[in-house]
Amino acid sequence: MKILIISDTHGYLGNLGKVLQAVGHIDHLIHCGDVEEQMEEIERMAGCPCTFVQGNNDFYGDLPKEAILRFGKYRIFVTHGHRLGIYWGTQELVKTARRKGCNLALYGHTHIPVLEVTPSGLTILNPGSLTYPRHNRRQPTFATMEIDSQGRALFAICYVKPNGSIGVLF
Repeated sequence: MKILIISDTHGYLGNLGKVLQAVGHIDHLIHCGDVEEQMEEIERMAGCPCTFVQGNNDFYGDLPKEAILRFGKYRIFVTHGHRLGIYWGTQELVKTARRKGCNLALYGHTHIPVLEVTPSGLTILNPGSLTYPRHNRRQPTFATMEIDSQGRALFAICYVKPNGSIGVLF
């Protein structure tokens, strides 16, 4: 099973088209907020089930503030992060995900890709932004999660090169 994780597209989907072409078939798309009313277009482009959560720029929709999903061995907490003070660290994110019984937390908001495992074993992932990257390379980023036959995940944080091809950050 292949899951595409994106965030902070802010109404611009040009890079999403490039990503979908490069990664091929996906089974699920998770958007960690700041969709800006593009849900139907993203669902059409992805051609698979999609999960969206509300970001701080999603003013007019009725998106949920968070979601809980299960893929393989992972119970996944999805949020944008702004309500958890993510700019000041991941402490509240970790506490909330653990309180909800999750072992993977996905978030956005900072536009900076992150993939780490906490001492308690919680995996934290921020796919960065496909539209307005803020990390030192300044390239649009996204993440993939591939679940193997034993239910384990292989994660990758990738970026879109200027020519539209895809590279792997980590």
